[in-house]
Amino acid sequence: MRMYDIISKKQNNIELTEDEIRWMISEYTAGTIPDYQMSAFAMAVYFNGMTKYETAVLTDAMANSGDTLDLSRYGDRSVDKHSTGGIGDKTTIVVAPVVASLGGIVAKMTGRGLGHTGGTADKLESIPGFNIILSEESFLRQVDEIGIAVTAQSGNLAPADKKLYALRDVTATVESTPLIASSIMSKKLASGAHSIVLDVKVGSGSFNKTPEIAVDLAKTMIEIGTSCGRNVTAVLTDMNLPLGKNIGNSLEVQEAIDVLKGSGPSDLKTVCVELASNMLVLSNKWDIDHAREQVNKAIKSGSALQKFREWITAQGGNAECIDDYSLFPNSSVKYEVRAAKTGYISDMNAEKLGLISVALGAGREKKEDNIDFSAGIVLEKKLGDYVNQNDVIAVLHTSSLDKAVAAAKTLLEITVISGKKTDIPPLIYSVLK
Repeated sequence: MRMYDIISKKQNNIELTEDEIRWMISEYTAGTIPDYQMSAFAMAVYFNGMTKYETAVLTDAMANSGDTLDLSRYGDRSVDKHSTGGIGDKTTIVVAPVVASLGGIVAKMTGRGLGHTGGTADKLESIPGFNIILSEESFLRQVDEIGIAVTAQSGNLAPADKKLYALRDVTATVESTPLIASSIMSKKLASGAHSIVLDVKVGSGSFNKTPEIAVDLAKTMIEIGTSCGRNVTAVLTDMNLPLGKNIGNSLEVQEAIDVLKGSGPSDLKTVCVELASNMLVLSNKWDIDHAREQVNKAIKSGSALQKFREWITAQGGNAECIDDYSLFPNSSVKYEVRAAKTGYISDMNAEKLGLISVALGAGREKKEDNIDFSAGIVLEKKLGDYVNQNDVIAVLHTSSLDKAVAAAKTLLEITVISGKKTDIPPLIYSVLK
């Protein structure tokens, strides 16, 4: 077989055979197929898509491109959660300890930032001392001891996806339903959880701009998961607005801790409660109303925060940062952006806010770029809020005044202020099972 022929078939929208897909993934994992050819293939898929059959085979090939974790010792209690990517989406940092504090087993492999969206692995690495890369032995031992462990995709778990994931990030091929579905589900299948809750984002700040696209992606992933013997639920949540106020790694961790302390933004808490509740429906066999009640109790009683403290300590992090945010990386430049006029904020594009955050240093523009964990945006005002001229609408955190000035200009350009209040989209669109 030749990679040239596979690229040509996909360019001409001809369905690939199972042998062709499995050969391609095997050779790419082995390093025989170079990045430039896989980039061409990804671009062809971006434009022409893949059939359900192709997507299923691609997912299985990537899931089995390396080792797989066996979590069968936990029976039905192992549950994972994955987001399709959004701005300010720090839900894993909240829901993982909440679910673990209530008896669910959270053994999770997570990703890094992709395109304009942040990654949980990067956010957790902003915690001083936190070790995001665990060996399989350490990972399972920690799950046995405290019921929760989160590791970056590393070693030999779904290595084909790890390579393709990084490549898509820098070749403008992220926003493709089959590539998103196969990437997410290959990691979920390789990491072994019995049940999976998918947080499928909808809106300008996500890769799914419309509910129709989000439903298509959700159904594709549910089909893949159930065909492989997993219980899968998809929660469609809004991403026309950033989730919470904070965008950027250490800033988002601090906001997640606020929620675990019983405060924090109401939108973030609402989405976290919904996701955690659906995870507990699958892991504990509770009905949804009881699950929601128990989630709120775990936050109010402090048991979820205590589980977070155990988790951070177990992975080498300095748990004192939970009570002292000054221990997190702090930016040298904090630049206030002020409203140009009085009125309601009627538009503030979430995707462009994510790109501004990347430009400030919170994400990668090239796959080898280092991240500034302190960089990001704190939104003092959001869509629908009333502002007076010269009110602070955002504070930019970065290491460079020049970056801050350029970012402030862009932020003001995308912030539309008018005399009419804009309707706010629903936080939860639907739940698919």
